Amino acid sequence: MAGTTVVMFDFDHTMIEDNSDTWIVEEMGLTHLFNQLRRTLPWTALMDRMMEELHSQGKTIDEIGECLRRVPMSPRTVSAIKKAKALPGCELRIISDANQFFIETTLKHHGLFDCFSEIVTNPSIVEGGRLKILPCHDSVSSPHGCNLCPPNLCKGLVIEQIQASISEKGKSRIIYLGDGRGDFCPSLKLGEGDYVMPRKNFPLWKKICDNRKLIKAEVHEWSNGEELERILIRLIDTKYNEDNFEASSNPSQFNI
Repeated sequence: MAGTTVVMFDFDHTMIEDNSDTWIVEEMGLTHLFNQLRRTLPWTALMDRMMEELHSQGKTIDEIGECLRRVPMSPRTVSAIKKAKALPGCELRIISDANQFFIETTLKHHGLFDCFSEIVTNPSIVEGGRLKILPCHDSVSSPHGCNLCPPNLCKGLVIEQIQASISEKGKSRIIYLGDGRGDFCPSLKLGEGDYVMPRKNFPLWKKICDNRKLIKAEVHEWSNGEELERILIRLIDTKYNEDNFEASSNPSQFNI
């Protein structure tokens, strides 16, 4: 039987061509307040404060959503996701330090929401017309204890949980795509047979270049949507064909 390939996407500067948080801040006129509070609040709490400010200005959830639908996303990235979803034995997930509302709104706009089996990110809720953003990991009641990651989300911990769950299903591998400093920790959790795809000239790529011996996974850099699509689909196809060859060369012991 062919193995399972789990493709893990970061969101900001990986799936989309910008940072969804700063996009909202800049496009909706919050830059001055954001800069005033930047050094006083953790990032997730800061973005929650920005949503509070938008609500106080009378901005609606629909207006925030419309702003998010203008975030640039490469058509080739959209194509890559749809192609990967259609390939046998391939499962797609998102792990991001953005938030649920931003990610889901963007995915639905591009017709990609149903491509993903799981989205791990900072949760969001709407109360009284106001969008609230909460941390994925509670740093008070259940701190993750990782000094490589921000207090609200350790992606390495999430990767370990996913590895444990997919190992129960038999042979599997992970392809991880990311760009930021928070993507270095999960990259360290990948093993031989896995792949990491850092965006070239972004923080994750630089960290991997400086610490290459710490990375067990095979590294494939990319710069744009075209390269992302070409490399990702090639990696999935290659491993699928290798697994099928291995399965046909090693029939089950129960076959007579």
